[in-house]
Amino acid sequence: MNDLMIDLETMGNKPNAPIVAIGAVFFVPETGVLGPQFYTTINLASDLAAGAVPDGDTINWWLRQSSEARAAITSDEAKPITEAIDSLTHFVSRNCEQPNYLKVWGNGAAFDNVILREAYARCGRAPCWQWFNDLDVRTLVRLGRRVDFDPKRDFPFEGERHNALADAIHQARYVSAIWQRLLPDGDSLHELA
Repeated sequence: MNDLMIDLETMGNKPNAPIVAIGAVFFVPETGVLGPQFYTTINLASDLAAGAVPDGDTINWWLRQSSEARAAITSDEAKPITEAIDSLTHFVSRNCEQPNYLKVWGNGAAFDNVILREAYARCGRAPCWQWFNDLDVRTLVRLGRRVDFDPKRDFPFEGERHNALADAIHQARYVSAIWQRLLPDGDSLHELA
């Protein structure tokens, strides 16, 4: 598998936002098959020490979320940011069929992938994917709405909302559903690009 859905839980919405959880799942958009999964929580203090900058509005938003969602990002098992980034890179290298062709999906052209890439830079690490292989969930959602499929309305959420892994799995499922509606004959958008 060469498509990886990433979801982050953060304490901000700018590129330098602190990350408190990373969820990722490999998937095949043409079939909807899900593959290996990754989840880790990140010690907020470690990312702040590395130079991340929190946002008060986002912190207030988190304070209004469910106790389960808040507990997930304050785990005693949270890793330092550098260890979390290294773990993600190791997960990708173990599970990606063709690392040079890894496509990383994020929910928003300027959110998940950009924030994660900035975290790699803060940690002095090279990202585990090429910048030109960033793919945007929101663009595909907009296309889905043009063919009368709205994941916010038509696709049930399974799991705990605002859990990075549950969100990544949900996004991979609805991206696959849209993909299959857009290309019902099993064509690949990758081949069209």
